[in-house]
Amino acid sequence: MPFVTDDPNMLDDWLVVGPASALAGASEQRPYTTRLLGETLALWADADGTPQCRLAAQPLAVQSRYGYLWVCPSGRPARPLFAFPEYTEPGRRTVDCGGIGVAVSGLRVIENFLDMAHFPFVHADYLGKVPHTEVAPYQVDIDPATNEIWATDCRFWQPRASAAHDSGADVLYKYRVMQPLSAMLYKSSARPGAQDAIALFLQPIDDEHVIAHTMLACFDEVSTDAELIAFQQTIFGQDKPILENHAFKRMPLEGRAETPTRGDTSSVTYRRWLRERGMRFGTRAAA
Repeated sequence: MPFVTDDPNMLDDWLVVGPASALAGASEQRPYTTRLLGETLALWADADGTPQCRLAAQPLAVQSRYGYLWVCPSGRPARPLFAFPEYTEPGRRTVDCGGIGVAVSGLRVIENFLDMAHFPFVHADYLGKVPHTEVAPYQVDIDPATNEIWATDCRFWQPRASAAHDSGADVLYKYRVMQPLSAMLYKSSARPGAQDAIALFLQPIDDEHVIAHTMLACFDEVSTDAELIAFQQTIFGQDKPILENHAFKRMPLEGRAETPTRGDTSSVTYRRWLRERGMRFGTRAAA
């Protein structure tokens, strides 16, 4: 296939290609088009509402799950799409917060998503504030059954943790990495004892460009959809210029190029996990 990579981590997995709502009004004659791994895909729904995908004259495996469209470029997925039970949990609101283009390797975007140390400096008065800068020790493990990364017992003081919060609080986090370009964040909710879920699904345009799709599955009976979307886009808009100004657009996986700190436990685990998978797409070769 004429994709820009032969990395099985990309070709043999399910990759997001946009919201399922994009198929409204699309047809085989006038399909919804989008980019994936350097190529243009055509997508539409047949008479039964089943999504279809084509690259030139070649049909590709596609499914609609969690409000998004997912394509397996090789047609031979190495595993099923990950579970997202919060998406259908009673009482939760699910909100597609839109897609934002970022000119950097998607691996950089996921690593930034996992990083709490930048909160007081990049997201001041939202997710952090000086002098509350310490990242408390937390636990990172790889689930042997799913090969997913889980970071638990993460805590950080935040002035405004979500659109529903209007005062500072010590926020409990859990992070989950399901695929190299898909991750989840679970954080303290406005509903006592519950956690909101924030999903980040990255659509790889090429090694140095992605579209970041964000999905909320939250307990919030106060905020409007527009307020929830505006909050998430504000946070991502603060991250975007930082990400795009990295010295290396692609992620170096060899240890000497960038030095981790004590607060980077998730990053260290993520990079090791990528190396063990033989990840090549979006990475920078050792000097």
